[in-house]
Amino acid sequence: MSSKKRLTTENALAALAREGGHYLKLFRHGSLHVEIYQPKKEDPQTAHTLDEIYVVISGSGFFVCDEDRQPFEPGDVLFVPAGLEHRFVEFSDDFATWVFFYGPEGGEGDNWFSHR
Repeated sequence: MSSKKRLTTENALAALAREGGHYLKLFRHGSLHVEIYQPKKEDPQTAHTLDEIYVVISGSGFFVCDEDRQPFEPGDVLFVPAGLEHRFVEFSDDFATWVFFYGPEGGEGDNWFSHR
């Protein structure tokens, strides 16, 4: 994990390619964990114990969270409360996203979202 305070998409994806996996932890400060995530063909993840936010870098497809299914594209921000089953499905080969885990185990529990 890097101690740098600036992360770039280019450097993160290059580091992920060198490691050969589908995700890489890049930064941690307090409860905040920053990762790069790029699954291939299938998203194997399960529910997490922390709240998380995805910021889609590239690609498109559908994001399934609990029973909700929404399309996604570059620039979208997706929130997942701790403990909820979720995954990316039918995504393009170029799909990549930032992942931000934060808060206490079990999540913050105050879920508020506004379309302003």
